[in-house]
Amino acid sequence: MSNLAATDKLFFERAGMDRGRVEGIVADALSGADDGELFLEYKQAEMLLFDDGRLKSASFDTAHGFGLRAVSGEATGYGHASELSEEAIRRAGETVKAVRGGRTGAFAAPPPGTNRPLYVDDNPLALVPFETKVRLLSDIDAFARGRHPAVRQVTASLAGSWQAVQVLRPDGARAADVRPLVRLNVSVVVERDGRMETGSHGTGGRVTYDGVIAETTWKSAVDEALRQALLNLESVPAPAGEMPVVLGNGWPGILLHEAIGHGLEGDFNRKKTSAFAGLMGQRVAAPGVTVVDDGTLADRRGSISIDDEGTPSGRTVLIEDGILTGYIHDRLNARLMGQKPTGNGRRESYAYAPLPRMTNTVMLAGPHDKFDIIRSVKKGLFAVTFGGGQVDITSGKFVFSCTEAYLIEDGRIGAPVKGATLIGNGPDALTRVSMVGNDFALDPGIGTCGKDGQGVPVGVGQPTIKLDSLTVGGTAV
Repeated sequence: MSNLAATDKLFFERAGMDRGRVEGIVADALSGADDGELFLEYKQAEMLLFDDGRLKSASFDTAHGFGLRAVSGEATGYGHASELSEEAIRRAGETVKAVRGGRTGAFAAPPPGTNRPLYVDDNPLALVPFETKVRLLSDIDAFARGRHPAVRQVTASLAGSWQAVQVLRPDGARAADVRPLVRLNVSVVVERDGRMETGSHGTGGRVTYDGVIAETTWKSAVDEALRQALLNLESVPAPAGEMPVVLGNGWPGILLHEAIGHGLEGDFNRKKTSAFAGLMGQRVAAPGVTVVDDGTLADRRGSISIDDEGTPSGRTVLIEDGILTGYIHDRLNARLMGQKPTGNGRRESYAYAPLPRMTNTVMLAGPHDKFDIIRSVKKGLFAVTFGGGQVDITSGKFVFSCTEAYLIEDGRIGAPVKGATLIGNGPDALTRVSMVGNDFALDPGIGTCGKDGQGVPVGVGQPTIKLDSLTVGGTAV
């Protein structure tokens, strides 16, 4: 069954709405506007948390609703409700008509169609019994506790969702998507001689639970969390000061996402509040640095067959060999900047209007071997995993904490360190990249991006890279 047929059953047959009448309401509401759409959503979500040797919480939620948007010039009228009915949509239509006075021209053309499937449309929540999920978390707890005598606490969680969306435009164009999403997380606390440390690991993507509950998968997650925790028991205080920094492959791409990616979103550049505003075609990074936002990667957490405006996702080259070549666009900002939408109009749910958001943002591989990169550093830091961070989009300044990092001494990886933070400026940091590795990797499928109060799943990735100089905040004295 096609996505349109499947979602028609949810939004029209089950809700008792007539599609023809709904299309007429949308056409009337958006008559005289520059752009807009009706966004229909049905979503199921669950989360199970196992902690302290028992199932501590389990939740299941079903939500549905619509968002109706009218765009005239830069103005947006938006109405939404958790009720799927023709009358509710009609009421929202009367509200969004208020912005039609700012119309600038002909109604924007619809997105191109696509039949490209990037992931299965099976509902992961319905395929695995609740008892099986609880038993899995219990097995994870028992396996982790028996893995090492230093283990004191184990926390495991399993989360899944199934989202069906349909986008209707006043010209009759329609697009639909059915999106699974699952995630497994494991956290382990260890203790030795009164010192306690934590390690964690997660995995997931747009797959069914089969992709994360396989024994080899969850045991690998436990072992990785335990490895990090035991490593932290051996860690020494991090140094401080300016020094070369080597970023590992995969998850460290989160720094690229936050410090660089947000600054390349269309709304910030249209409003000229990004550090990259006005720099199209100019060098913004060292030669060899190519950054891409790609929503077309199969089964990845950040991938979407269509965005939440109905535009097919794409592969957008943002920086090519150090030159700024593109921005991430939704329909509104692309139109106002004279550009084409890139399939990045995303929203957390029907209750929000779409914004230009990243999907899977990655730096492509280069020619260098990882260990040659390490050997090139006399004294510095090797950052493998990151925790939280903060970024100022306007200035590009960032601060990120490292959850796994090592000293580099005389070209060799030394002792693990604790308390390291990386401090810098995104655009400036890109110019300091002197070596790009050939070991590109994607993150394990755990990323969520926040913007304007909305969270959406995203992916990151990169090879090992060397920055010749970066400020490291540490605790060593």
